[in-house]
Amino acid sequence: MPKVKKDKGKIRIIPLGGLHEIGKNLTVIEYENDMIVVDCGLSFPDEDMLGIDLVIPDITYLEQNQDRLRGIFLTHGHEDHIGALPYVLRTVNPPVYGTKLTLGILKHKLEEHSLPWQTDLRTVSAGTTVRAGGLNVEFIRVNHSIADACCLAIHTPLGTLLHTGDFKLDITPIEGEMMNITRLGELGKKGLLALLCESTNAERPGFAPSEKKVGNSLEYIFTKNPDKRIVISTFSSNVHRVQQIVDISARHGRKVAITGRSMLNIVGAAVELGYMKVPKDVLVDISEIRRFKPEQLTLVTTGSQGEPMSALYRMAYSDHQQVTLGRNDLVVLSSHAIPGNEKLVGRVINELARNGVEVVHDAALEVHASGHACAEELKLLMALTKPKYFMPIHGESRHMNANRELALEMGISDRHIFLSEIGKVLEIDVNGARFSGVVPAGQVLVDGYGVGDVGNIVLRDRKHLSQDGLIVVVATVAEDRGLLLSGPDIVSRGFVYVRENEPLMEEVRALVQRTMEKCLRGRQARDQMHLKNTVRDDLSKFLYAKTGRKPMVLPVIMTV
Repeated sequence: MPKVKKDKGKIRIIPLGGLHEIGKNLTVIEYENDMIVVDCGLSFPDEDMLGIDLVIPDITYLEQNQDRLRGIFLTHGHEDHIGALPYVLRTVNPPVYGTKLTLGILKHKLEEHSLPWQTDLRTVSAGTTVRAGGLNVEFIRVNHSIADACCLAIHTPLGTLLHTGDFKLDITPIEGEMMNITRLGELGKKGLLALLCESTNAERPGFAPSEKKVGNSLEYIFTKNPDKRIVISTFSSNVHRVQQIVDISARHGRKVAITGRSMLNIVGAAVELGYMKVPKDVLVDISEIRRFKPEQLTLVTTGSQGEPMSALYRMAYSDHQQVTLGRNDLVVLSSHAIPGNEKLVGRVINELARNGVEVVHDAALEVHASGHACAEELKLLMALTKPKYFMPIHGESRHMNANRELALEMGISDRHIFLSEIGKVLEIDVNGARFSGVVPAGQVLVDGYGVGDVGNIVLRDRKHLSQDGLIVVVATVAEDRGLLLSGPDIVSRGFVYVRENEPLMEEVRALVQRTMEKCLRGRQARDQMHLKNTVRDDLSKFLYAKTGRKPMVLPVIMTV
């Protein structure tokens, strides 16, 4: 009998984001000379990233290998999965595959950016399989807090990988069908090589509640508050939630006004593509709300995470052009605070309370249902798919560790569970799976129109300025004669109030003058860098001794 030829190829799984963090999800999957990317998301800056607007993955590896990149495959339309694409597509331009709503949201985003080429967006539906070189990518329907979400089965000559994206098992979804567990079971029966499984809710026991439970809670709120204007803040991408709000408002004889740019964009796209059905004459423009009594209105708004300048934030701080909140308003926060945003949300709730506005959030009533699978749903997925190898993805370290514990509980061997890090390469071949090297990875900071031009040094300087302020020393010298011609003048910003600290400023001026005259008499009088460094060092030591603070010292020395 002839010997069966074993495939000598290798699969490489390389997360470039989404591990040990919330957001910035991007995973590279390679087989031989073919590469695909799953999702391309952003995250929001930490408190110490002063002035930074967004954080996106470092795509150096994609740029270096774009000749092998066969496509970017999107699981759904949330910012942490598609938000980095307008920046990534500036330097690489492969086909982008996604479901109708996902690409509808993405088109709106891309219209706001000037890209150097026409993007190649290809619409697929659940059940479609796309050929990408030696890889076949199958879209499988899942439930999530946004419509048209899919997980991806990536078929290779070595076996099938399953990338879950974000999912939950909702037996009673608002729109569409339940997650396709039949197909997932078929994959498990054939033998799944590896499961890349989201971890966000791995610490939570049980099952995530159905979106319909939120509808029941909202119905109760509308029934109990017939005399109040109701303002509901939720994630703009949760079109099923917005659909429920519209339907309940219509039943209670209320008009609905939508405010917040992202909410208007996504609801507009969802209505246009048929994912939302709005009863006739229920929607009104936010500019027309004065025509109606407060109890005839529902406002749907962005700002559920307390984002500064969001619509709800501006309402809370009386800075919204059309809406002023007061005692006749009820604000419903139909969301959970994303880890790290708790303070922002708390600040908005406190400001609303200060203005006498009643606030309802998930701690009081079930006005939010997570879109992420809890422990029992994750275990069910593992039982259905029976993976040989398991990699937790999408979550902070504690979430990924909890997911690992669930896998162990389900009988997956510890040697077959891989807790990875961004940039780390997991290699799978006929001989097994192992970590094998690293690729360039990290984070790129977006500040205004600048992408990647703000790094650790600039952030360090911003932090320094924010904590201790700035002292600018301005002087003019004649290098050839070794003379101080004018100054030094001292300018203080964020350090001390000059008018109340004239004696200190005089001491500073005298110290700098002595330092400069001493330097100008020395052999290194012509070395301007030496002069600046000496002034900076002497002044920093003096100010620390006097005040216990270390302001940034910036010498500006002109020569004639």
